Amino acid sequence: MTKTINFPLQFINLWLTLMLVWVFANGTLAQDTLIAGAVISAVIALAFAAFARVYSFVRWTPKVIFYYLLYLGVFLLELTKANIYVMRLVFARRIDIEPGIVEIKTELKSPIGRLALANSITLTPGTLVVDIQGDSLFIHWINVSATDPVAATREISARFEKYLKVVYG
Repeated sequence: MTKTINFPLQFINLWLTLMLVWVFANGTLAQDTLIAGAVISAVIALAFAAFARVYSFVRWTPKVIFYYLLYLGVFLLELTKANIYVMRLVFARRIDIEPGIVEIKTELKSPIGRLALANSITLTPGTLVVDIQGDSLFIHWINVSATDPVAATREISARFEKYLKVVYG
């Protein structure tokens, strides 16, 4: 049985997600910035929703909406915490870090779910997704505190993934 693609819902979901990222990344609600973000987000959402077929169908149930809002809250909290952590490193008299690349595992099956997880990790200062292979994400971590994939997954992505599983599968 093939999944049916619901173009309007896909487009709106991705467009809203991209707009939120745009607003947070720019840090302003200026009209010209919002218009530019709306246009750019719409073009990207249109490309993914209409042509890529990568974007999975999201069933907008109350549970999914609730978990999506929880995810956004967790993302904003983790973004704030990571910014403060990196700021402390920058202003420290002595920077004592151990950067490196670690592997984490994801249980997300949909490509858009993995993309959302990778973007969540990359947008959080101190971590950068450098490669995705199957269910593994390879992450450059500014201060490696765990090299075991299970422990690294718990520290880096678990806080996002439990919500993204409900939203994107």
